[in-house]
Amino acid sequence: MLVLLPPSEGKTPPRARGPQLDLAALSAPGLTPMREKVLDALAQVSASPDAVGVLGVGPSLAGEVARNIGLRTAATAPATKVYTGVLYGAAGLDRLTATGRARAAESVRIVSGLWGLVAPDDHIPAYRLSMGTDLPGIGPLAGAWKGALGAELQQRPEGELVVDCRSATYLAVWRPPTTADWVAVRVLRQEADGTRSVVSHSAKHTRGLLTRHLLTRRGKAPHDASSLTRVAGELVGTDLLAVELGPPARGARVLSLVVT
Repeated sequence: MLVLLPPSEGKTPPRARGPQLDLAALSAPGLTPMREKVLDALAQVSASPDAVGVLGVGPSLAGEVARNIGLRTAATAPATKVYTGVLYGAAGLDRLTATGRARAAESVRIVSGLWGLVAPDDHIPAYRLSMGTDLPGIGPLAGAWKGALGAELQQRPEGELVVDCRSATYLAVWRPPTTADWVAVRVLRQEADGTRSVVSHSAKHTRGLLTRHLLTRRGKAPHDASSLTRVAGELVGTDLLAVELGPPARGARVLSLVVT
């Protein structure tokens, strides 16, 4: 099983005494050359007067953008402690047992505009860069990462279940091969009149709950779309109202998690 997550916009800077960034120590070493290029381009852009505009953030985040300049010597911490947005708060990757951490290390990968792929225990600094950025010197990041990231993920087992919790921006980087059992996770709200609507912010929370359940429940991990649906169904009556598996659409089956 491969669980793909987006990075969180909210990040907690590691303590100053944390180890400095070591690109060679990150997982997926085949991505190191591209990481080097993106890191250098990001530092250069972040030092420019129009950095905030180029990176597509508001003036209130100017301090976070300025922090990009010194990422090579910045303190780092495990990704589970740096990514602290809504999805990660619900997933609780930093609060797993030894068994849960081992499952996460094997199954969870975070798709990042700066690092390409991040494993939960990879030591990274806090940074500000979205996959939707057209980075001077690199170009649109989704396109720039496609080749290297695809080659890396091609090494995963053939026919593996892919539980895809990415947003559209990060989905553009890599689509699983036709041999994979690819399931895209969607969150719907049940309205008072019986209709259902797609939700955005709370969707992150619900995808985080599913991720945590996959890593902490007893028993074997799901191996295909049907068993994933059964496992997700274990949350019905607590966090979910219903779970429904739809037909394939653009290569992926859609697993709808219905909330109230």
